[in-house]
Amino acid sequence: MSERDSATPPHDPDARLGDLFENLPDPTRQSPTVDNSAPAPGSRRAAREAAAGEGTATPARGTASAAAEPSPVPVRASADDAVRSNDAVPSPTPIRASADAAETPTRAMPQVTPEGGAAPEPVIGGGLDDLFVPHDDHVDARPKKKRRKGCLIALIIVLAIFGGIAAAGVWVANTYGDKISDALGWGESKDWEPGLATGEALVTIKQGDTGSPVSTALYEAGVTKTEDVFYDYIVEENLAVTFYPGVYRLQKKMTAEAALEALRDDANKMANAVSVSEGGTIVSSLPSMAETLGLPLADFEAAVQDPSAYGVDAPTLEGWLFPAVYEFDPGVTAPQVIQRMVDRTREALDGAGVPAEDAERILTIASIIQREGRLDDFAKVSRVIQNRLDIDMKLQMDSTAQYGYGSLHEGVVSSSKEALEDDNDWNTYVRTGLPATPIASPSDAAIKAAMEPADGPWLYFVTINLATGETQFSETMAEHEQGIEKWREWCRANPDGGC
Repeated sequence: MSERDSATPPHDPDARLGDLFENLPDPTRQSPTVDNSAPAPGSRRAAREAAAGEGTATPARGTASAAAEPSPVPVRASADDAVRSNDAVPSPTPIRASADAAETPTRAMPQVTPEGGAAPEPVIGGGLDDLFVPHDDHVDARPKKKRRKGCLIALIIVLAIFGGIAAAGVWVANTYGDKISDALGWGESKDWEPGLATGEALVTIKQGDTGSPVSTALYEAGVTKTEDVFYDYIVEENLAVTFYPGVYRLQKKMTAEAALEALRDDANKMANAVSVSEGGTIVSSLPSMAETLGLPLADFEAAVQDPSAYGVDAPTLEGWLFPAVYEFDPGVTAPQVIQRMVDRTREALDGAGVPAEDAERILTIASIIQREGRLDDFAKVSRVIQNRLDIDMKLQMDSTAQYGYGSLHEGVVSSSKEALEDDNDWNTYVRTGLPATPIASPSDAAIKAAMEPADGPWLYFVTINLATGETQFSETMAEHEQGIEKWREWCRANPDGGC
């Protein structure tokens, strides 16, 4: 038997159990205490205190085992250690980790530091706190305000995107809606529905008219629904149509097909009917009168030579042949035709309250209004003319220069250099005041506008859209020049628009 075996006391199980129960400490009454301990590393409380400026570790404030000797080797602390300790009551709160422990890559439980001794290395691992305190990577440390701000920015971006899409859709609908609808067959029909025809409409067809001008005449008389529907019908049906001059009695709200059938029916052609168009002149009107009535053109040319024969005190009868459709009995003469038209002009003058001695002046102003403006702008054009006359400013109306030069076909927006510079009695670019005579046949509306100009300071106007007739009225030359540039832009975009 070795010395080690002889030195070992005999095993006595009962004696050891007795010693165990005799050495148990007396039970103590525990009272709830205020938790002044440091927060567990990685807990929300630790994060809040760290944010408040407590960046360094503090000594443990909880109750520790006073009798236990520290081990020079780091020992893992756990809940079992507190139970096995017979010399002290364990603290219910965790001990704050040291600054060194905060720098370690893994969580560690702190160790009690003996007096005068160096702090041991943190123990790798954790206690019960690890089971209940969330780790740092599970804690959303972002401030709630920042998160709300991010959501708001995202919402604004989404609304901006959808707003842009909606705005683009509105622009496409406004710009190309009609074309898209027409292409897909969704738009409103350009033609009247069958069975709507009613009333009476007089349509004048001139010598040489083709499908396009006839289509316009039908629309202006209220026969067709749109200006191009009649012409489009002829083209789509590939019809060869010859139109004969004359005045035709049709109905309003007819389909394009029904209108064509009516024009082909000789029963609808009025016998001995002639027309004078609004803004027409003697030169442009006499040939159609002669042809329709079957009289020599020379008869009509002779009939207009002496205005006094009809009681007119004026150099010519220009402006005195009222624009309308007239029907005459067979055997009518040229002077009778002219007399009928002059009488109708006097009716219009009387209806507008024009004094007899002022008839020629009002007809002259009205004829310029008729040639220069559209119906909605008649009163404004009249005001521009009156404002210029009041300050002895040249009228500078293209229609007057064209009439004097004999180039009415140029249109009313622009004129040739030759027409503008030609020195004649009608060119208001050269002469101050009104032209020598009226320059066209004015309608009732134009005569009324000449008598009742609108109120306004305008001295200039220009048509900026020849397709719609939109006109800009200006008080200053600078504004007028801006309007001219708008007209030029429209002309560049519409090279075939008649500029």
